[in-house]
Amino acid sequence: MSAQNGGGDGYVPIPLAYKNGSFLDSDEARPIRILSEYLEPLKTFTANGVHETVVFFGSARLTEGGPLARYYDEARRLALLVTAWSHSAPEARGLVVCSGGGGGIMEAANRGAADAGGKSIGLNIGLPHEQRPNPYITPELSLQFRYFFMRKLWFAHLARALVVFPGGFGTLDEMTEILTLAQTRKLDRPIKIVLYGESYWKEILNFDALIRYGMISADDMGLFEFAEDPETALAHLQTAWAPDPNAKSPCFAGSNTQTRG
Repeated sequence: MSAQNGGGDGYVPIPLAYKNGSFLDSDEARPIRILSEYLEPLKTFTANGVHETVVFFGSARLTEGGPLARYYDEARRLALLVTAWSHSAPEARGLVVCSGGGGGIMEAANRGAADAGGKSIGLNIGLPHEQRPNPYITPELSLQFRYFFMRKLWFAHLARALVVFPGGFGTLDEMTEILTLAQTRKLDRPIKIVLYGESYWKEILNFDALIRYGMISADDMGLFEFAEDPETALAHLQTAWAPDPNAKSPCFAGSNTQTRG
């Protein structure tokens, strides 16, 4: 690239690589974009004192007033209860509700946290059918992602617990990723997993068949619990904060590199 003539003395500075938009959008700069989606959230969460989250997964199609509106209403109620508990329980201080930032169950989670006067996180991502951040996310905790895998990293990185409401492919992807990490002991701390709506989950996932065919063990059913109402779900979540003298201080989760039997 050569300098071009301009005003004044005719010199136009050559742009620095990290300020060159066409380079940053190129294939060659993909590692820089990926790293940015780690470093920007890290800076944001550190600046806002976010250390641990309860993540809400579920379909964007479960809307207020829709055919299955009970799930929207109950996700909103549960997020309110979680946020109120985080304000009152010393062991849960700093706990923040986190969602995928869009509509449906994601909106309900952010809305419930706002109902309780708390902050909440939205990890939004650009999709072919445009997903816009919902208006209930705490503005300074609203983040936009390009890469699904970096977004999923941040779902797991701060999570102490997650609640999985009914959903489709995206919800299944997010849920089974965490279940796989838990099953293979790749997490250095446990994440409480609550499947909300037992009849839904047992209909679309035949757990008994998975056990019968040897694809999972019967013990793997202990990786998660079911809940049918917000109060039961909250009680399950609260057990994740039971006093444990051997527990690590809540902070960023890390991968477990040890081989365990």
